[in-house]
Amino acid sequence: MSIQLRNNCRYSLLVPTSMGLRLTPLQGQPVHTSSLFSLDVSSAETNVASVSSYLGLPVKVLTAFVKGSPLARMIKDNLASRHMDYEGPEIEPDGPWGVRHQINIADSGYGSRGPRVYNDRAGEVGRLLTVENFDLKKIFKTEGVQIVHLSGLIGALSEETGRFSLEVARTAKKYGTLVSFDLNYRASFWQGREQELKGIFTEIASLSDILVGNEEDFQLCLGIRGPEAGGKDLGTKVESFKEMINEAHRTFSNVTVFATTLRQVVNTNNHLWGAVMWNEGIFHVEEPRSIVVLDRIGGGDGFVGGLLYGILKKWEPEKWIRFSWASGALAATLLSDYGQPADEEQVWSIWEGNARVKR
Repeated sequence: MSIQLRNNCRYSLLVPTSMGLRLTPLQGQPVHTSSLFSLDVSSAETNVASVSSYLGLPVKVLTAFVKGSPLARMIKDNLASRHMDYEGPEIEPDGPWGVRHQINIADSGYGSRGPRVYNDRAGEVGRLLTVENFDLKKIFKTEGVQIVHLSGLIGALSEETGRFSLEVARTAKKYGTLVSFDLNYRASFWQGREQELKGIFTEIASLSDILVGNEEDFQLCLGIRGPEAGGKDLGTKVESFKEMINEAHRTFSNVTVFATTLRQVVNTNNHLWGAVMWNEGIFHVEEPRSIVVLDRIGGGDGFVGGLLYGILKKWEPEKWIRFSWASGALAATLLSDYGQPADEEQVWSIWEGNARVKR
């Protein structure tokens, strides 16, 4: 079963998401010692979509906004600057104790000091996303979408977003849109909801054409056996990852592409970065090699974004994993959580290891 993209679609890629903000101390300093911070717009799903939008493909975002909020205006302007269309309800803030856009407070780490992330998500407006907020038939049938990318972060935010994600996947499948699903397990989201969420994630995976996750994601979201998380030697883990993907395919035979990243942290600014991808029974491996990391947050999203871009461009599969590896490495060189490629050549130069000046 090969990848088949719909033709004559208004959008190449669609991402449902909860938009938020990131506070980052300057110059790699820890949060508790800092008085100067940058404030940036962020979400895992738009991080993924940025690879395609910066490289000229039409992208749409489904989300929710706090009505009248200057931060909502900042988010809309940011999405527009990334060449993304957006749609979503304007939800009344209900005073200072009501809904708001979440804030991720995260330093970048430096050298031997690892990054630390604190999520302030109380009252998160994205938790209110429901299927009633959108005309999914119009989006998928009339406008047309080639790939919808779903994330376990959105699926697990609330009961409402779980149902919303599931209905998006069902509707996409009905109208011939490819479904991409990054499992993105978060223990704090799943606490006390394991049975509910495993059922939702399993059905979305059963509808998916592209399934992405690390060893923890596959084991804890779907019950697929895999290698132990956090191992030191990536080289010896590649075969274990292949076994995990083969077992996942036996359970989810509808999936055409499985992918996972490989990462070993030497120190905060030096990682070994690799990837494994399965497509129609053939494995493609990018062996881990050293990359310089300015800020690691968003590297995995960049990888997925590069993978989806390669599929949308109808390249050969061996190019998908190379471009996705390099897109993740690009994101790690930027202070934003998302890659902003100038052009395809810039990404390919990273894969080739060519960091010479381009004049």
